[in-house]
Amino acid sequence: MKNTTKTIILFAVVLLVGILFLAKFATPALLKTYVEMGMGGPTAYKQPVFSVVASEEIIDFPVDQAYIQELLPYKYPDMEVLLPKKFSVTKHTKTKYYYKRRAIKDRNAAIYLLCKNPDFFVGLFPQVKKIGIDNNGEFISKVLNAKTQDINAIQDAFFSIMKSIFTPDMGNQENLKIIKFILGDKKGFVTYNLTPEANYFDCNFTDKDGYYLKIYIKDKPASLDLSKILAIISTAKSKANSLDFE
Repeated sequence: MKNTTKTIILFAVVLLVGILFLAKFATPALLKTYVEMGMGGPTAYKQPVFSVVASEEIIDFPVDQAYIQELLPYKYPDMEVLLPKKFSVTKHTKTKYYYKRRAIKDRNAAIYLLCKNPDFFVGLFPQVKKIGIDNNGEFISKVLNAKTQDINAIQDAFFSIMKSIFTPDMGNQENLKIIKFILGDKKGFVTYNLTPEANYFDCNFTDKDGYYLKIYIKDKPASLDLSKILAIISTAKSKANSLDFE
């Protein structure tokens, strides 16, 4: 037990020294190298997701009401949403902050859901208040607009690393795109990739009460497109803006 404690303390001291060194002496080149190593080497570092940002903004897209009628209701203690048939749906209620590839990587048609309170990211990373980030919406905007080639400071490296954590399996990423949207009382981003093998959609957004919601879809049958994804997003509700929660 004593040896284990010493090891933990030594690791903490080494980690602290490394952070202090980076904070004081890091150059952009050193920071980029640090991020590259953390993301798994040059190949991972150069994947499109780390340099792609929102290229289009969609405001009040006309929702396909006929398609919504085809969806099935899913209700959880903190959120509800209408989703397409023939998809396996996973809603993590345990303490898992981010999507883990191993959770659903072998499923051909899978949907992953997440909902967090308005102060979630600021509570998790209180230091971001120092750079003017006060809510979930501002945090996810900073993350999804991060570009590894623009790393010049510690905070840039932080958000690039967060982008790698935020992003689930998106296939080969050759045609990966990000859009920004405002849809009723919801606003956020859809990262998507349409491939011959499957369509991938990663939706990160907030509602009018500041709740953070995530809908990730791996669509092996390629039955969904962007218009259907926005229709699905329009049905999502956190516990704060639904009258139907028990």
